[in-house]
Amino acid sequence: MTLLISPITTLVLLFVFILLGYLGVPLWIWTLYVAVGIGTLQPSIWIWSPLIGLAVVINWPLLRRLLLTSAVVKLLQSLQLFPKISSTEQAAIEAGNVWVDGEFFTGKPNFELILNEPYPQLTPDIQAFLDGPVEQVCRMASDWEIYQRQDLPPEVWTYLKQERFFGMMIPEEYGGLGFSNLAYSAVMVKLASRSFTHVATVGVTNSLGPAKLLLRYGTKEQKNQYLPRLASGEDIPCFALTEPKAGSDAASITSSGVVFKGDDGQLYLKLNWNKRYITLGAIATLLGLAFQLHDPDNLLGKGEHPGITCALIPTETPGVIQNRRHDPMGVPFYNSPLEGHDVIVPIEQIIGGLEQAGQGWKMLMQTLAAGRGISFPATCTGVSKLVARVVGAHAVVRKQFGLSIGRFEGVEEPLARIGGLTYMIDAARLYTCGAVDQGEQPGVVSAIAKSQTTDLARRVVLDGMDILGGAGICRGPRNLLANIYTAMPIAITVEGANILTRSLMIFGQGAIRSHPYIYDEIVALEQLDVVAFDQSFWPHLGLIFRNGVRAGLLSLTRGRLVRSPVQGETAIYYHKLAWASATFANLSDLAMLSLGSALKRREKLTGRFADILAWLYMGSATLRRFEAEGRQVQDLPLVHWAMQYTFAQIQRAVEGIIENLPILSTGLQKLILGMWRLNLIGTMPSDDLGHQVAQVLQQPGVERDRLTCDIYLPTHTEETLGRLEEALCLTVQTTPILKQIKVAIAAGKLPPSKPMELVDAALEEGIINADEALLLGKAEMLRSNTIQVDSFTVAEYQQRQPISHGSLTTHFGFLSS
Repeated sequence: MTLLISPITTLVLLFVFILLGYLGVPLWIWTLYVAVGIGTLQPSIWIWSPLIGLAVVINWPLLRRLLLTSAVVKLLQSLQLFPKISSTEQAAIEAGNVWVDGEFFTGKPNFELILNEPYPQLTPDIQAFLDGPVEQVCRMASDWEIYQRQDLPPEVWTYLKQERFFGMMIPEEYGGLGFSNLAYSAVMVKLASRSFTHVATVGVTNSLGPAKLLLRYGTKEQKNQYLPRLASGEDIPCFALTEPKAGSDAASITSSGVVFKGDDGQLYLKLNWNKRYITLGAIATLLGLAFQLHDPDNLLGKGEHPGITCALIPTETPGVIQNRRHDPMGVPFYNSPLEGHDVIVPIEQIIGGLEQAGQGWKMLMQTLAAGRGISFPATCTGVSKLVARVVGAHAVVRKQFGLSIGRFEGVEEPLARIGGLTYMIDAARLYTCGAVDQGEQPGVVSAIAKSQTTDLARRVVLDGMDILGGAGICRGPRNLLANIYTAMPIAITVEGANILTRSLMIFGQGAIRSHPYIYDEIVALEQLDVVAFDQSFWPHLGLIFRNGVRAGLLSLTRGRLVRSPVQGETAIYYHKLAWASATFANLSDLAMLSLGSALKRREKLTGRFADILAWLYMGSATLRRFEAEGRQVQDLPLVHWAMQYTFAQIQRAVEGIIENLPILSTGLQKLILGMWRLNLIGTMPSDDLGHQVAQVLQQPGVERDRLTCDIYLPTHTEETLGRLEEALCLTVQTTPILKQIKVAIAAGKLPPSKPMELVDAALEEGIINADEALLLGKAEMLRSNTIQVDSFTVAEYQQRQPISHGSLTTHFGFLSS
């Protein structure tokens, strides 16, 4: 046997080894490669014999299962490396399906598939609804008026029912509007730009609640009885899930329903519950209730404890108590505790009938899987667009030291965040809507969409408040952001607090559900199914090796080994997405392999993995939007900012994982971290790029309108936003005129002073004409009015009375003319 081979042969073998690893070839090709490699050493028959035997065992499934896989199964069982999945976890994991999230776990995302996912467009009928009824309901009451009243005005409630806002998602055959998820989302965007109370009130009736559950699981009789009443607003629904001892851990509910046989021989439920945080609970007429079903006499034939069940309870039923309400951050939507004491209802009130008894947790998880990804991104899109519109105009109109504050770099920085994040939030909203409307139920993606959009919108609102400064902290009809600022923690908290969603759900469930092999391996181990385990385990080992090679090569080449599906300025981001995906998949398998079931308890680590997965999705949604909307050149600053911000967050998350992954020794950690910090996958957007994005928000025109489209924009100056918009336009329009005066001052034609103090002198000198002088006067009066901050008399403040339009315009009477 020759022990030495030539350097050229060694290089060739090494090159082929790396190539095969990068491509992820099947096991038989690896066997052939090993045979060729060993053949170059010219081994004797005594070496070939055992190697051939080993090759036969590995490549022949029957022998491999008997001699290798069965031993691996026993070893893994003894080590308890794989996590145990409870029935409630399994229901959550199996709720919905894997969508593009699965692509990132492969380490080799299919960008053609990602870019070809549907990108929905509003139909003319839906646009007419937005321009008609939605516009009208926004006109009927301002956010300030709603807060002063501590409720929607009666005429707004009537109008919402009349126009079937509470039945948007109910099919027309039951009297609803039969809207798509996109249509519902568009309505929520516009309502959110007017008042958080609108979206809280309308949203709960169309998302998780009796209507959704009835549509999916209800019996024909239940649908016919309740859906028309819900669509018309004759019934106001709520859904009672959360309890004092079962918040994010909703599966731990203790509310109970006991099956018993009445004197008439019929089956009934005796229900007792104590719920809290129930939106619309205080005024609901139809209560959806989640409870633990107990059947001590096994009357249903499902055992003594069938499990969590959902039922419909008319709130007029004796024993229902709904006479209190919470005060969620002062936002005046109905949110309430609910109690029920010995409430008796027929067994037929179980949603879906007896067949669905004990299936409530599965029902809820499947309904939430889609719902999270629609309502919250829509609300956050409306909020972010409103902030972008308000703050962009304010940054131009408000002046300090003789300059619009938007020209200061310290203000440009948060303006850029507002613009870039608003573009990204809307992209995620539209991308997710398209999937759900095509029948997808992407549980992991919905969790990402909810947590990311609410977190990013909170950042947008915080930046907006910082720019407004004193005008942002003084509440009143002129302040459009203060109430949103106080409301944002609600979005962060409800339907799964973001801390829990990030640390447990996105990666904790995603690693099991979205990974190509993990879930199948866990199920096979639990069932001692060696055949099924064999079919997943060995390809999984191949995937780990492939992604290790891919991650290394893509890091060295900065992703350029991957072909981008597009040309132009955004091509680089597909290279980086592939690089990030391979790194994510490789680190995920390394963490699961080294920590096993203990990974679930390492929530700081799983949170960082969740960050990478979430930003991979947000970045993909941003690129999908850019392509779907025709690669608008004007959007490039927003796209570049959003994508560079995305990769900066991925860089930080990867560094955090490497620093804290136990399997890596200190020396290896330092080496890998050093490589990552020398070869950064992303850095924060540059100041110049931030300047370009900030300019989008401050310049009236097509690009600003595109970024903030489909929100409520009043056209009259009696409304705060209408007045602000007019002031922006006049300020921009008069900027060249003021520049003429400044030039004249510099040339000595006018005395040194503030330009607005020299309008008359400039007119006399012929530097400006009469029309320009009149326009300057109008602009200055409106600008001065716009920057005023609300104040109250002591009596008004103590009585919480709204300021009349008259008191707003007393000093600036031209506004009422």
